[in-house]
Amino acid sequence: MRSRYTAFVMHDAAYLRRTWALATRPATIDFDPTRRWTRLQILATTGGSPFHTEGTVEFNAHHNTGIQHETSTFIREAGQWVYIAAL
Repeated sequence: MRSRYTAFVMHDAAYLRRTWALATRPATIDFDPTRRWTRLQILATTGGSPFHTEGTVEFNAHHNTGIQHETSTFIREAGQWVYIAAL
C-alpha cells in the first residue's frame, strides 16, 4: 500500500499498472495535476501475511483538498501482492 501511495505521489503510472490485478487493471491511469498528496495513514489491515492469498488495507490518503478514505482489496497474483479494487 505504501509503495502504491508513493507511486500516486510521483505519478508513476507504470508501477501502478504493474501492481494492479490483471482482471481490474485500467488501460490508462490519469493523474489530477492539481492534487498534492501529503500523507498516508493506515487505519486497519486484514490478511497480508505470507500464509494469506488476499487482504485489505483501510487508509486515509491526505491531499491538498481533503482526504480520500478507502478500504482496498489485494490478492496474490503470480506470487506478488496486487491491488484489486476499493470496497
